[in-house]
Amino acid sequence: MFREMRRKKQVLSLEECIEVLNRGTSGVLAVSGDDNYPYAVPLSYVYHNNKIIFHSAKTGHKLDAIARNEKVSFCVIDKDQVVPDEYTSYFRSVIAFGKARILEDEAEKRSTLALLAKRYAPDHEEIRRMQTIDKEFNIVTMIELTIEHMSGKEAIELFKAKHL
Repeated sequence: MFREMRRKKQVLSLEECIEVLNRGTSGVLAVSGDDNYPYAVPLSYVYHNNKIIFHSAKTGHKLDAIARNEKVSFCVIDKDQVVPDEYTSYFRSVIAFGKARILEDEAEKRSTLALLAKRYAPDHEEIRRMQTIDKEFNIVTMIELTIEHMSGKEAIELFKAKHL
């Protein structure tokens, strides 16, 4: 169902893909948008237990698209160093495919929102994060992408540097 990568040496292991997701602070969610046009939107996220969790407003293009078609992809670029003298870039990225769902259960929504808050405000005391969650809880939607397939790739130069 999912294509294999042609350049096998450049494939990232599952562990390396997870490291990229844990290092990243933003990614691009791609959905099947209005009139089947692709819609890709950058967003903040947290990776947790083979899931990518993100938030949204209560209404909008992203939510409408997910309601129509739960199949989505999510891409994170970990490195993109342009090397003009070589007419290339030294890159590393991960793409995840899976199904997105809007979290309706209040406890599930609260726990995933806490994960996201801790990810982006790790130095804040838990009480402060919980107060913010309580304040924003009714105006935010939480979405969970369950990963069905994930692949990562890096520039051959980065692969060679790792294996010297």
